[in-house]
Amino acid sequence: MKWIANLIKVLFLAVFLFIVTRGNMMFWLALFGVSLLLAIFFGRIYCGFVCPMNTVMLPAEWISKKLKLQRDKTPKILKSGIFSWLFLGISIVIMIASKKILHINIPILMIWVAISFVVTLVFRPHVFHNLICPFGALQRTFGRFSLLSKRVDAATCVGCAKCEKVCPSDAIHVKDDKKAYITKSHCLQCTNCSDVCSVNAIDYGKSK
Repeated sequence: MKWIANLIKVLFLAVFLFIVTRGNMMFWLALFGVSLLLAIFFGRIYCGFVCPMNTVMLPAEWISKKLKLQRDKTPKILKSGIFSWLFLGISIVIMIASKKILHINIPILMIWVAISFVVTLVFRPHVFHNLICPFGALQRTFGRFSLLSKRVDAATCVGCAKCEKVCPSDAIHVKDDKKAYITKSHCLQCTNCSDVCSVNAIDYGKSK
């Protein structure tokens, strides 16, 4: 159920804030590292339920829609997909340099949480998830090999496109055969699609 998924996200956000505000950023990064291995088996569950950026993007999207700030078009400069990897490299350099040279810990994770909120005020969530987020770049790479993932039963699917509209990472598309297809490397394994499916055509199981 959606409220359970949201509760899990809020709880992990609280854990994140508790850990990072006490200077234990490396512990959270270690958790992220473990999540990459888990993504091979279970998909991008970190992105869907654990990531603080994804959680703060929910109210940002709500505010954006209410104030009519959100743009549908994706900036052309981002479409190559290279920027998420570039930002990953920059983030790593900043963390290492700040520690070795400046002898301080720059809160890079908190900075990215703030960036995710601001970006989602202007653009749809998939822009940040797929084209900007440095951590999402790694999750996509590992998630494409996932053994388990959200999947669509083609025999049941009626092609209503409800799932396509609510997917935060643009992972679902209804094609010419009027059937929905999920790109598992982009799928956050959230419950949005299955929650709105009126024929229960979407479940979580062994990916195809």
